[in-house]
Amino acid sequence: MTLDTTTRDAFLGGRVVLRQPRDGYRAATDPVFLAAACPAKAGEHVLELGCGVGAAALCLAARVAGVQIIGIERQPDYAALARENAAVVGANLQIVQADLTALPADLRQMQFDQVIANPPYFGAGEGSRAKDAGREAANREDTPLADWIAVARARLRPGGWLTLIHLAERLPDCLAALATGFGAVTVLPLQPRAGRAASRVVIRARRAARTPFTLLAPLLIHEGAEHGADAPDFTAQAQAVLRQGAALRFPGDD
Repeated sequence: MTLDTTTRDAFLGGRVVLRQPRDGYRAATDPVFLAAACPAKAGEHVLELGCGVGAAALCLAARVAGVQIIGIERQPDYAALARENAAVVGANLQIVQADLTALPADLRQMQFDQVIANPPYFGAGEGSRAKDAGREAANREDTPLADWIAVARARLRPGGWLTLIHLAERLPDCLAALATGFGAVTVLPLQPRAGRAASRVVIRARRAARTPFTLLAPLLIHEGAEHGADAPDFTAQAQAVLRQGAALRFPGDD
């Protein structure tokens, strides 16, 4: 992609600046919430499935010093931008261009402390198709959600954590896939405004755990019942995550 087909966009109050497609799939708040929910610690190894231009991985690296991250991205243009974005900030992020169902042999021998993913939100026959091929590939399932979670399970060490963000309406599909090999499943609904249904869910699950399911109180993202001015109206908690790089704390976090 050339400079005239991309934009440079700031995240975490400018701590992360990404070059991403002007008309393709564009990272917004979802990868930032995903990174904030990952309980990684310094020295741990993190795998991101479907890393796009590197938004979630680089936001995680900016918040947690000393993590080592590998990002898997099947679209060549997006993988190239992710490498460029990582190099600009000097992040310890390695990008592997591959389909997550056909990982290189060396990666299939590795285990990780954390896996994060923002899988495509729409099933094969759902929603309207995007005009841009990159956006369409990022938004619509080619690989079933259950396969994403199965690959994550295979790459996690026992006791390792999977962190996902997905549409609230896909929560039943997520829970069904997590029923095999995971426990300690915790769901944080993301509620856009007071009085509205949650539109996204952040999910954490631990490999080989037996802890019961937990449904947390929603995180309210915007103040007020509707957008009333051409200015940000994030709640204080959302602002802390999106602008200041704060973590999303789950029960039991240190």
